[in-house]
Amino acid sequence: MDLSLRTFAPLRWLRNGVALAAISAFLVSPATAVHAQGEYFGPGIERDTEIEAIMHEEMDPIFAAANMDPKRVELYLVNDPTLNAGTLPGYRMVVNTGLIMQCKVPNELQGVLAHETGHMERGDVARVGESTRGVVGPMIIGLGLGILAALAGAPDAAAALIYSGSYFGQINGLAFSRDDESRADQAAITYLEKAGYSGAGIVDFFNNFRYEEVFSDAKKYPFWVDHPLTDDRIEALTVRAKAQSHWDVKDTPEAIAKFEIMKAKIKAFMNRPNQTYMDYPDTDKSFPARYARAIADYRELETEKALKEIDALIVERPDDPYLYELKGQTLMESARAEEAEIPLRKAVELKPEASLLRLLLGQDLIAENNPAKLDDAIVTLNRSLVVEPDNPIPWQYLSQAYDSKGEEGLARLATAEQDFHLGQVKAARSFAMRAREFLKRGTPEWNRATDIVLTSNPSPDDLRLL
Repeated sequence: MDLSLRTFAPLRWLRNGVALAAISAFLVSPATAVHAQGEYFGPGIERDTEIEAIMHEEMDPIFAAANMDPKRVELYLVNDPTLNAGTLPGYRMVVNTGLIMQCKVPNELQGVLAHETGHMERGDVARVGESTRGVVGPMIIGLGLGILAALAGAPDAAAALIYSGSYFGQINGLAFSRDDESRADQAAITYLEKAGYSGAGIVDFFNNFRYEEVFSDAKKYPFWVDHPLTDDRIEALTVRAKAQSHWDVKDTPEAIAKFEIMKAKIKAFMNRPNQTYMDYPDTDKSFPARYARAIADYRELETEKALKEIDALIVERPDDPYLYELKGQTLMESARAEEAEIPLRKAVELKPEASLLRLLLGQDLIAENNPAKLDDAIVTLNRSLVVEPDNPIPWQYLSQAYDSKGEEGLARLATAEQDFHLGQVKAARSFAMRAREFLKRGTPEWNRATDIVLTSNPSPDDLRLL
């Protein structure tokens, strides 16, 4: 490997609030697809600060009811139109966009994900994986390689690795037993009741797909392969749910409004703009419709039209950080980085705990090509890492910023950190070794580079050099 500083092509942004997913190589999940304007390379992890916030707002009371720290639970949105959701080891839950679109109201989504929380809390995934080690091992390897391919900017290769079969399809051999499913159902009702939610949503959702059991030879949705429905199961769930004190509780207008915004954003970012214009015609003056059309205009490169629509939305909701985020991203992708800085700073001011907003601002500050902004970019990117320390992408931009400042040791250390968090230990070791040559011995940065070498399978030669 060439030990000189790696150069990176700028990331091409498609949706507001996104960078490549903050996924380390050990995470068993589908790969993050890299998108360009008007192109789609297949399913992948999508990052959107607003959608993630809405999902957590709905689900955190349920996680708390299951005696889990909501901050430990990681929710991943998967760009896949099929109805599916699942849990992974380590308090991770993946949710297909198809599941969200199939849910009519927030309470249905709460119910389905409460069921998955039951599996998570009981450790069903770990138990099933332990009993089928021969299936899980190859699956993890394939998924890990797919993640690395996607993060390296080769989404087509990632799709080939991950989606030779559906990522959930690879877990079909790990389907839970009917007893596991029934226990997860009952746990879901318990969590929903403790959280103050109705169990009607999960009952309605299951009833809507009762026919799946009839046409078992051609399941329409993969979710029901792992979660087979039976009349007895639905009946037991219904009886228990109706007996709870919150059965008649309805979704609040605020929850419904946020749910519709989430659906509108998913449609606007996942579908082609022409489809969005048909789904949300100009006659629809609702906030979600106008929001969706603004995103479609931005994706269609109708920049001025998009900015005009976004500004009108900001007048109505001046404290909405996600509107400033979308405005900043629209400007940045139109090669107007200096203009983008103002709305992106406002977005960070309104939601300072959102790491992806800081990441986007840091990227924009670097894109301005102003040496005076580099220190600010470095501080901003490091603050992003405080919230999401395993995200490899801020390290990529930190490497660029340090290199622009002529700080070769820190630039190579940042690249080593990126590779380390991607699980690319050979590359991480090489860049860390080179970083040590430029860093002052005994400093925290020099010590960190040494740590990376020591934990990245060093060769006898590497150890002698240390």
